[in-house]
Amino acid sequence: MLTSIAIILLFGLLVGWIFSKMKLPSLLGMIIVGIVLSPHCLNLVDDSILTISGDLRQIALVIILTRAGLSLNFSDLKKVGRPAILMCFVPACIEMVGGSVIAAVSPAVVVPRMIKLIEDGYGTDKSIPQLILAGASVDDVFVIVVFTALTTLASTGEVSAISFIQIPTSILLGVLLGGAVGTILVWFFRKFHIRDSVKVLIILSVSFLLLELQNRLEGIVPVSGLLAIMSMGIIINQKYDVLAKRLSVKYNKLWLGAEIFLFVLVGIAVDLKYALAAGVVVILLVILALVFRMMGVAVSLVKTKLNKKERLFCMVAYTPKATVQAALGTVPLAMGLSCGEIVLTVAVISILITAPFGAICVDNSYKKLLSK
Repeated sequence: MLTSIAIILLFGLLVGWIFSKMKLPSLLGMIIVGIVLSPHCLNLVDDSILTISGDLRQIALVIILTRAGLSLNFSDLKKVGRPAILMCFVPACIEMVGGSVIAAVSPAVVVPRMIKLIEDGYGTDKSIPQLILAGASVDDVFVIVVFTALTTLASTGEVSAISFIQIPTSILLGVLLGGAVGTILVWFFRKFHIRDSVKVLIILSVSFLLLELQNRLEGIVPVSGLLAIMSMGIIINQKYDVLAKRLSVKYNKLWLGAEIFLFVLVGIAVDLKYALAAGVVVILLVILALVFRMMGVAVSLVKTKLNKKERLFCMVAYTPKATVQAALGTVPLAMGLSCGEIVLTVAVISILITAPFGAICVDNSYKKLLSK
């Protein structure tokens, strides 16, 4: 396992750096590294890494969502108002015409870029990065619950209304739980003087427990662990902003390593055999779904103060897919559904097309489309 970790880190760093020098997103290079290292290609990664790859991707998501929460100001979210709520589900609903597996936006691609815009001051006068940050996180929860309901329908032929009631319940309970935990942590950190590094370890441990709580309550009470983690960060920022800024610096350093693992492991999950056998029809389907998603974003932003350039930025920033598709793509195949292979193929193609497209568009357009 140690050799595999070294290979992932060294090649991920190297190829990511090469791609950044070529003015391309480093994540694209990391995904390619994963594809090359995977069992479907050179098979240079130990099976033990593959066994825990899902957990490693979860850890990376925990880091980036906590970092997002620590960077989000609640007053900015309130200022955004209606569009922030619509962005949580309208683009996904419209995109589901092309298939639910490709409807979720990737927080791993979107969140770091929006945090950078907040730090650099681009679009913050109208809370554009905050709008996309909040919407992207809830969008994932919404799509995952719908996807689960649809796969249940495909396998059993029936789905209850309760499955869809789980969506608002999961979101609401996740936000409330994260808010409560964040409040307790703020009280604890004010009461007891400990190093910031220890605070990070405590917050990470609590985040993992929130995810485990989600798993334990599955089938009993729907609650989103990822939303709870982000809400926890928002509350820390709201109630103890000085600490939130210091912790953000720590999480930025953690993200350097977590990013490599996340995108290399996403690449390892991609099977090019399915992508190469897909044909033009699947590629057109993914592109059409992107168009639908962009239309959904445009609808969500109707009657806002955003100008045409800012709306265009929101539309392209909401296109990348990666982590959710890597996680969900194999589910129908594992369930033995007849559509399993085509669902996995579409998921793979959506990652290969949209992750670099969205990242490149955001990286090269924000200075032209947003005001500083």
